[in-house]
Amino acid sequence: MKNLIYKILVIVFIAGVFNSCSENLDQLPFDEFATENAFVTAADFENGIRGVYSNLTAGGYFGSSDGGSMLTIGDVASDNVTISASGRNTKNIMHNFRYSPSSGNSLANLYGDAYSLIYRANQVLFYAQDFAGESKQNIVAEAKALRAMAHFDLVKSFGKIPTQASDANASLGVAYVVTFDPNIEPARETVGEVYDKIITDLRDAALDINGSNAVGRLNKDAVNLLLSRVYLYMGQWQNALDAANAVTTAVASRDDIVGVWEDSSQAGLLFNIPNNVGVLGNNIGVAWSQGGMTSIIPEYVVSFDLYNQFAADDIRKEAYTMEAANNGMGLSFNAIKKLFGRAGQFNGLVDYKIFRAAEAKLNKAEALFNLGQETPARAALDEVRTKRYLTAPSGEVGNALRDAIRQERRLEFAFEYQRFYDLKRWGLGVQRTSAGDLADGSGTPSEVLSLSEGNFKFQMPISQGTLDQNPNAVQNPGY
Repeated sequence: MKNLIYKILVIVFIAGVFNSCSENLDQLPFDEFATENAFVTAADFENGIRGVYSNLTAGGYFGSSDGGSMLTIGDVASDNVTISASGRNTKNIMHNFRYSPSSGNSLANLYGDAYSLIYRANQVLFYAQDFAGESKQNIVAEAKALRAMAHFDLVKSFGKIPTQASDANASLGVAYVVTFDPNIEPARETVGEVYDKIITDLRDAALDINGSNAVGRLNKDAVNLLLSRVYLYMGQWQNALDAANAVTTAVASRDDIVGVWEDSSQAGLLFNIPNNVGVLGNNIGVAWSQGGMTSIIPEYVVSFDLYNQFAADDIRKEAYTMEAANNGMGLSFNAIKKLFGRAGQFNGLVDYKIFRAAEAKLNKAEALFNLGQETPARAALDEVRTKRYLTAPSGEVGNALRDAIRQERRLEFAFEYQRFYDLKRWGLGVQRTSAGDLADGSGTPSEVLSLSEGNFKFQMPISQGTLDQNPNAVQNPGY
């Protein structure tokens, strides 16, 4: 795929109906070209912001089983999964850290789809300057939050994370684009500059966004959660704590957490995108496996090490993993249940869960620990643990508490986009065991078992197509 970043030949809001995020996001017929005539009424701007959201479900973003999407990168490039010898060998370039400027699995599609979202958001923001409708404040806030989110996903993938290394803030980030001119050729800014602009957009959004936007749309809790995460990545502990404290949604209970992943419960969800046939209908679970409980063909399985770290009384073991088999091949697997399907289904057709309230508590725990406040840090951690275990662990101090916070983050967000970036921001390497892909740890292990801390491959390469299109683009060191 050619990444026409900064020369994105996108006709935004194509005539007809965009794929929408939910029944609330059904698109109205729209003009072919986004001119000043297309943004006049409140309905025009509602249609416009829904077009921005639609990019989140593009293939290179969260959209599908695409080889380089945000849907899987956090786990495929980490120690949470083992590639299955029975599968199609999908995303193996990412899993084995063999990505390059010319490879197809180096998040190149995320690069294009994220900047396409940014283009659309900037278009809405430009025309909103002359809009006086009562919905303006919320629309502008959503556009800024989405613009910040896309830049954050780009910079954490293609640049260093501020807490990763002492030189991170001065190193290459991405271009923070605030215009919808498709012909610009901007240079990359520093990581520090990009994060500062992300914070500015998110703080503006948090002030003005509605607290109760419709399902499939960001709201105040979701923006504050994202703001907390960004501050955590920056090492700004007090700001991360303050933003986490602004999230009011309760953590999903033990009784609800299985249903959250089968779409029978909305508990603890801050931002989710409905994924129904006739609206989206993306079979996103095929990223992990295909087939039923006795005929499964896994692409990736739960790593044997991670599987055994879920305690017997931890409800997440039931919610996130499952014992499945392929009777025809005589093989058993510790399969990934997240995204597998709704109750009784195995088609991978489930809603996208982007932000959850549990993260606010874990962000709070990590921030408090780094501020030297161990007792409240442990209390914040226990707000999650008491809703996951029958008999929750507790009482840790010092480094044991730090490790417990990190461990609960790994368990809570397994197969949910975060592990690789957490290891990266903590300055840790990826270390897999030599256990194989079968349920008892036998079988075939992943080919590459480690990525050392500080390795240049923690930063994804800028694709050759982007370098060819933008003469001001610069490749990351090492490629």
